[in-house]
This record gives sequence, C-alpha cells and structure tokens, in this order.
Amino acid sequence: MFRSRPRIELKSRDEILRMRRAGLVVADTLAQVRAAARPGTSTAELDRVAADAIAAAGASPSFLGYHGFPATICTSVNDEVVHGIPGPRVLAVGDLVSVDCGAIVDGWHGDSAISFQVGPDGALGPDEAGAVELDADDAALVRATRSAMWAGIAALASARRVGEVGDAVEMAAETAGDLAGTSYGIVEEYTGHGIGTAMHQPPEVLNFRATDRGPRVRPGLCLAVEPMLTRGSEVTRVLGDDWTVVTGDGSRAAHWEHTVAVLEDGIAVLTAPDLGRAGLAPFEVVPVDLDGPAPV
Repeated sequence: MFRSRPRIELKSRDEILRMRRAGLVVADTLAQVRAAARPGTSTAELDRVAADAIAAAGASPSFLGYHGFPATICTSVNDEVVHGIPGPRVLAVGDLVSVDCGAIVDGWHGDSAISFQVGPDGALGPDEAGAVELDADDAALVRATRSAMWAGIAALASARRVGEVGDAVEMAAETAGDLAGTSYGIVEEYTGHGIGTAMHQPPEVLNFRATDRGPRVRPGLCLAVEPMLTRGSEVTRVLGDDWTVVTGDGSRAAHWEHTVAVLEDGIAVLTAPDLGRAGLAPFEVVPVDLDGPAPV
C-alpha cells in the first residue's frame, strides 16, 4: 500500500499579500508586548497588551480558543519552552521570556515568536547592551536560537525539499554551541508547520536532520519556521495545565519563529517588518519586496 502525503495548501501571490497583512499585525503586537515587558509586569498584563493590539488592528487572535487555549499569546518563562499560559506570574530581572503570537486577517494567519531577557528597565535582546552582563549564557542561547531560525529560513531560498530547513537549523545550533563552548538541546517534539487559512497545516517543518526529506519546496508554500533550543537536554514534559511545555532537566529554553512564503522569485518573511532583509543578509539572500510595486 502506498502512503500519500497530506495535501499542502499552495497560495497565490495575492493570497500571500493578504497573509502579509496578518504578519504585520503579529509583528506590531510582539513589538508592543516586548515594550511592555519589564520587572513587576505580569504575563496576564502582557496578554492584555496583545489582545488590545490585535483588536485595534481589526484582526483576531489565532490562539484564543484554539483547542481550548485560554489566552491571546503564549508566554513561556525560563524553563518553559512553549505554550505557557499568561496569568499572575510577575516578571523579574533575569527572567528569560519567549512570547508566541498569532493573528488572523480576512481568514489568513500569521505566526511569530521572540525571546528576550528581562532587564532592570525592560526587555533585552541578545545583542543589546546589558544582556550579556545579565546572563551571558542566556544571551548566547537566545542568539543561537534566533540564528538557527534565520539559517532555516535562508535554506528555503534554494531548498528542493522542506527537510533542508531542519538540516540548516541543526547545523546552525551546533555551530553556535561550539562557539559558546556548550551543546544546545534541540527540542524535537514540537516543530514548525505549514500556515495559511489555518494556523497549523501540513507540512511539518522539522528543526533537525532526518532521513525523510519532506515534500518539495514550491512557489505558494508558506511555512512557520520555529526552532526551540535549551541549555540542557532536548527532553520535555507537559505541566498539569495540559499546555505548558517545560524542559525535563529544568534548563532554560528559547524560541524564535517567523512565517515565510516561497514565491516564484524568492522568499519573503511575512512576519518581519523588513520582510527578513536584516536576518537574511548574512546568508546573502535578498527577500522578495512584497511591499513594493507589483511585478509587471
């Protein structure tokens, strides 16, 4: 008996442009949440910021009510990897926070995630002054996860099969670990995914090398590329709330994600305000200018 792959939704350029609108809502929402993240702020307050931002844009949250999820964003702190539920937890200096956000515009989804440290005056990215002094190992972890994401995205520009994303992610994670004098755990139970008229669609986008090379990369394919790395083991477990995923050994984790479209003339990062120009520049990949004039 032959096994067929699940049907993959391929988008037209016009549909990708509509997804870009959802992607920009997500980008702006994450920027507002990041700006609000400071010591003494609860994760529930961050969720309210996200809910207000999405509503003000005339969009709807992808996560709220999804399989019963009770919030607009996921807020995962320290040893929490993904799917953390916002609540009364108050952020403190030194916390490592990952925020995952999705939004729907006219039936099309955008999905993205960021990670940062909480400094005395607010969120600190891995390259910002103060991040290394706060916790150099956490800053390196956040940087490694972000680099792995961009490596996976860049691979799509020339990939023949989706599995090449996982190759690139794992290689980047290994390289970053070597530079930091450590070995990062690559979470395997949770992966990237197709995205479009539903938040989660085929195909699965692995963050590691696999013998199954996955489906062909074709124009119209839209993927969420989202590596999750830990400072320890890749083993995870789910807490009693049936949502929050934590590292099995208590090590800290980071998570980065972008929604990416494959077009006839290249790729575009739909959830990056600059379409991915800065993140892809080290790989000598120039994204398609979806925000410019339409091609003739």
